[in-house]
Amino acid sequence: MEALASKELVEELKKEWRSLWRERIDDKVRAEGIADKDYGMLFVERGTVIFATRKFKMLSFREILQLHGVIDVDRVVGPHPSVGGWGKFIRTVIAPQRSSRRGRIKRARRYFEGEKQKQQLKKGGRGWLHKV
Repeated sequence: MEALASKELVEELKKEWRSLWRERIDDKVRAEGIADKDYGMLFVERGTVIFATRKFKMLSFREILQLHGVIDVDRVVGPHPSVGGWGKFIRTVIAPQRSSRRGRIKRARRYFEGEKQKQQLKKGGRGWLHKV
């Protein structure tokens, strides 16, 4: 029962979080985004700076969930991209495997290729310059 209530709370928070970012006011002169209305569940008031180029604290969905007392925050929100995730897994594990496969293909081509005949040089070997 408690898990179901927690799941509903998380879904409501996600809806508000999406609407906060979708309906923000972009101030191009000051280069910042501003909340257009109050978001009580996210602890954001109207006029709060959501993001800016300098001197502000970034909103964190993880911190908001912790303030609401959600137990499994890591299950709801994935890890930060710098820490790891699918992208880092692909770069560190899958990408090196693909490169080793390419090496085998290059070695196989080397054995089957014969010597290539050289092509006739352009402009009698003088290159593309139009000097006489």
